[in-house]
Amino acid sequence: MRIENTGIENEVVELSRLTDIMEDLGFVLAGQWDYERVTFDRKFENKGDVYYLRVQGFAVEGDIGGSHAMIKLMTPLLGKHYYPHGVEYGEGETFPANVVSTSKSLLVQSKERMDEMK
Repeated sequence: MRIENTGIENEVVELSRLTDIMEDLGFVLAGQWDYERVTFDRKFENKGDVYYLRVQGFAVEGDIGGSHAMIKLMTPLLGKHYYPHGVEYGEGETFPANVVSTSKSLLVQSKERMDEMK
């Protein structure tokens, strides 16, 4: 599920600051990066199911290996994990209201913190 109109789509943030913001909100980078792209995930467990809020971005200046890379963020995704296949982000998925509302709240908080740095 794409979470539209969060305000972070197309936001450009320095990687080290972005990492601080996202980790403070419970997101994990966990080595899921290459020299051009970065992914932050926030895990939710709800009644035996596992969901992930994913915020992705790509370098518009520098590379991910350097802390001063500038990252342009993409539309956040919410997905459900299916063992052993992985996470599905399709529009046909259904998500608990509390997971959706918490996800949106985290995205609002991340946008506010990004705005504070400008």
